[in-house]
Amino acid sequence: MNDDKLPIASGRDTARGLFAALGRRRGLTAFALITLCAGVGAALVAPWIIGLLVDDITRGGGSLLPFGLALVGSLTVGAALTWAGRVLLARLGQGTIREVREAAFRAALAQPTARIEAAGTGDLVARLSGDVRAVGRVVEEALPAFLAALFGIVLSLAGMGLLDWRFALAALLAAPIQYLALRRFLRRSGPVYRTHRAVVAERGQRTIEAVRGVDTVLALRTEERHLDGIAEVSEEAIGLEVRATRVRNDFNVFLNGAELVGLSAVLLVGYFLVADGQVGLGAATAAALYFLGLFGPMGTLLFRIDELQDAGASLARLFGVIGLPSPTPRAGAASQRQGAIAVDGLGFQHRPGQRDLDAVSMSAAPGEKIAVVGASGAGKTTLARVVAGALPVGEGAVRHDEVEIAEWHPHDLRDAVVMLTQEPHVFAGSIRDDLALFTDADEEQMREAIVQLGADWILALPEGLDTVVGEAGLPLTPGQTQHLALVRVALAAASVVILDEATAEAGSADAELLDQAALAAIGERTGIVIAHRLSQAVSADRILVMHDGRIVQSGTHAELVAVPGPYAKLWEAWTAW
Repeated sequence: MNDDKLPIASGRDTARGLFAALGRRRGLTAFALITLCAGVGAALVAPWIIGLLVDDITRGGGSLLPFGLALVGSLTVGAALTWAGRVLLARLGQGTIREVREAAFRAALAQPTARIEAAGTGDLVARLSGDVRAVGRVVEEALPAFLAALFGIVLSLAGMGLLDWRFALAALLAAPIQYLALRRFLRRSGPVYRTHRAVVAERGQRTIEAVRGVDTVLALRTEERHLDGIAEVSEEAIGLEVRATRVRNDFNVFLNGAELVGLSAVLLVGYFLVADGQVGLGAATAAALYFLGLFGPMGTLLFRIDELQDAGASLARLFGVIGLPSPTPRAGAASQRQGAIAVDGLGFQHRPGQRDLDAVSMSAAPGEKIAVVGASGAGKTTLARVVAGALPVGEGAVRHDEVEIAEWHPHDLRDAVVMLTQEPHVFAGSIRDDLALFTDADEEQMREAIVQLGADWILALPEGLDTVVGEAGLPLTPGQTQHLALVRVALAAASVVILDEATAEAGSADAELLDQAALAAIGERTGIVIAHRLSQAVSADRILVMHDGRIVQSGTHAELVAVPGPYAKLWEAWTAW
């Protein structure tokens, strides 16, 4: 794992964060624990009632009805209170997890985009989805069962002690074996769970990268290499799961041995005490029932520790995100943005020894439209992503409005620069909601932007702006998806617009319409267009031609086609095609 990976919180920091979240719900926490404890205690009155029944029978007692009613009452009250306690714990847990999830999401959004990109979106997605689900399952099932088992064990031992302290002492003979087994289990399982979580995140990252770049993967015929990479981490994850199962099975063997030792000790103590007349048969029976009743809670307690430890690993990953250093809050409104861009000697490499950008220098005046062209792999997208702040500056400097990009507050930078790629996302919900996610525009402004960009098809939909799109709504064509994204760009208040092949997926019928929409979306703002079609570059104020991570030509369309060079060759090939 490299240093760019998202951090994992220490056990102390995780506990501190969790207790702080629970501390904001003190009343609910206390009420839930008291209710659950009362429910477990009421149910544990049953063995004591059975012991009284046995004593009554040995004395030649008559009616069983009072004991039967008391037994039913004990179990009924215990079941009701236990159910209520579990419900309250679930409410407490879900509220806490919601707070942790939202805090992690907020912390992630507060980071510079380059920080998240460097860490890998797969890891972040795994934390905010898989880890949250894992903790949620534990909160719903394992945590209530664990606490009920813990209360059951404590109250059962207390009940045995009240019958005769020697019963409780005999039962505790199993404790050293259980303690050593648990300690051995935690020592062996902890690293396995932590490594498994990290491997699953790595598998997610590789899968996301392969899916995002599927066209490139297919074009370069590297499917097998990517599949082998995913298979490698998948096999590692499977191996860790098998290893965890083996550790749990070894743990189970020791638990069964501890139960045998404890039950044998309780029965022997009961036999000698009854034979000596120190306790009655009913007390011995109740003590044996209490210990037998410990089998389930003890197994639950120790085995749920397995799930709790897994959840703890997930919480540590979430609190690792929450603990990321966040930029200081903005002191006030950002200064007036002009849209000036200056790039000096920019260098960048995705991998050591591979120069994706090499001494790139360029500038854009406020309102200037620049098209960047070049063959695939020339560095166009990398340049766009560094200028947008999605990738860190490796060498040199990038300035927006004469301010180093690293000195910009992330929120200000996102407000100042909007970037649209060739794979825009349609957010689930109505088109109105989709557009409102990134702007405070009212309906009139939305309609104006839609008409200005020639996206009248939106207003012609069955419900207009209220038409539901996304996974559960009306499916949009790739061209419509890009058109909708361009409307979002038009509504954004950014001073710089970067379009990275934002109309590349358009078919021939949509190409001209979307090219015009892209120009309208930029408007009077500074624009950088990574041109998929050279027709997009013709109207630009200036064209930059890139090759092997360098800018090799710069000028207007008329200037560049008039001289022999890379652009003239590209234009000749384009017009001939």
